[in-house]
Amino acid sequence: MEFENILIEKENSMAIITINRPTKLNALNKPTIEDLHHALTHLEKDVDTRVVIIIGSGEKAFVAGADIKEFSNFNSSEGSQLAAKGQELLFDYVQNYSKPIIAAVNGFALGGGLELAMACHFRIASTNAKMGLPEVTLGLIPGYGGTQRLAQLVGKGIAMEMIMTADMVNAEKALTIGLVNHVVEQEELLAFTKNIAQKISRNSLTAISKAIKSINANYKEGVNGYHEEIKNFGECFGTEDFIEGTTAFLEKRKAEFKGRN
Repeated sequence: MEFENILIEKENSMAIITINRPTKLNALNKPTIEDLHHALTHLEKDVDTRVVIIIGSGEKAFVAGADIKEFSNFNSSEGSQLAAKGQELLFDYVQNYSKPIIAAVNGFALGGGLELAMACHFRIASTNAKMGLPEVTLGLIPGYGGTQRLAQLVGKGIAMEMIMTADMVNAEKALTIGLVNHVVEQEELLAFTKNIAQKISRNSLTAISKAIKSINANYKEGVNGYHEEIKNFGECFGTEDFIEGTTAFLEKRKAEFKGRN
C-alpha cells in the first residue's frame, strides 16, 4: 500500500509505520490521520503482522503537533467535530487496537504528537525527546484525548501542571514520571524497540489482544475491569493458542502461536 504522508516497512512479524512529513516536523493533518487509520486497518487484518511500531521521520520530531493552519479559522462546532473525528479515526482506534502498538518517540512529541504516543500501548523515547501539551498557548486544550491519557499515565497533579504551564519534559523526566517505559540513545531507538517487539511477537497474539481489552477496561466509565478480565480469561480457554501454549509447556518445547481464536 502507498500513502502520501506515511511509510510502511515490514520486517518479520513487525510493521514499522513512519510518519513522513519532515518539512512540517511530521505534524498531524487530516490526510495524515486518515493515512494512519487506513494503514492500521490494513495491518490489523494482516495475519503476518503481530506488532506495530510508529516513529517519525528524521531526527528532530516524532510528531511536533497538529497542523494549526487546518483549524485556525474553525468555530466551536467545527472544533468539536475535528476532535471527535480524530479520536474516532486514530487516537481511540490506536488505544483499542487488537495488536500491540509501540511509539518510538524520536525528538519532539508535542500536542497531537504526544497524544498519539500516549494512545499507543507504551512508549520508548530517545535521549533527545521532548514531550508536552502546549495547547493552552494557542487558547486551546488538548482535544485528542490528552487531558485524559496524560492524567492516567502520570497522575492528576503532574498532568495539571504540564497542561497549565505548557512546559515540555525531557526524556529523563518522562521516564521518571512514567510517561515512557525506556530511554535510549537516538541511534539505538529503532533497534531497541524492534527487540521488544520481537519478544512480544513470540507470545500469543490472541492472549495479548484480550490483555489489551482487559487493561483498557479499567479506564472505561461504567465498565468493571475485573469482570472484563474474568470474561477474557475464560475466552482464552477456547482458543487454538491456549491449546498450543499448554501443550508446548507439557511437552517442554517452545510454543508456536498462530494467533487464532
